[in-house]
Amino acid sequence: MTFRPIEFFGPEIFRIKNQPWGFFGWQGIIPTKAEKMASVCFDLMTTKLLNLKEIFDRLEPSKFSEVMEDALLLMLDSIVNDVAMKYMPNVWSSLPKEVKDEVVVVMNIESEQFLVTFMEEVKAHIYDILDIKQMTVAACVQNKVLVNKIFQECGDKEFTFIRRSGFYFGFLFGLIQMGIFFFYDASWVLPFFGFCVGWATNWLALKVIFRPLDPHKFGPFTIQGIFLKRQAEVSETFARVNCVEILHTKAM
Repeated sequence: MTFRPIEFFGPEIFRIKNQPWGFFGWQGIIPTKAEKMASVCFDLMTTKLLNLKEIFDRLEPSKFSEVMEDALLLMLDSIVNDVAMKYMPNVWSSLPKEVKDEVVVVMNIESEQFLVTFMEEVKAHIYDILDIKQMTVAACVQNKVLVNKIFQECGDKEFTFIRRSGFYFGFLFGLIQMGIFFFYDASWVLPFFGFCVGWATNWLALKVIFRPLDPHKFGPFTIQGIFLKRQAEVSETFARVNCVEILHTKAM
């Protein structure tokens, strides 16, 4: 119910926006919240972890020009020909090939300074040019499977723990319930304790996953939320999925 189905399944007779349920239908909770989750995630990254301008400030315009030189040279011949045929087709067609080649060579020489200036302008106006938040949110909304992938890969061990904790904690709380029911077998005891056991099991599992934030030593034992213990591993997974699937060079 958390991850499936990706899209709403069932006749969408009535449904509140951004809610997984509707009359006679259901959509996975995370796919339903894809837009909100991507927006919150991006805001956290850009306010707590990353600064877009700082990232682009690290780019050296001269290095950018150097790296682009060979690729641009391969493109210039086609670009010059397309532009010339559009704006002065008769003149361009009548020029000798040697002159055309010379024009391309001159363009290539000038392109170095152009690329340097271009990158400096991009760096100075990056927020006007690139709406990276919209790009990120749109990618997640259009590909809800990707949002599932981020959660499943980053929280793989925690989801396994939650599945198993239902057995461990449920068994312990069930023993308490059994003892009470043995001495007091009123009809409301079982449904009431069923609710309490379900709630307490989930509450305790989430506490174990996310608390405490920092490690605390108790004698030979170190206590910390199991998700927090994997900060380095989770960060690597989160960064890899984002860089490969969302914030890759082609998308920017």
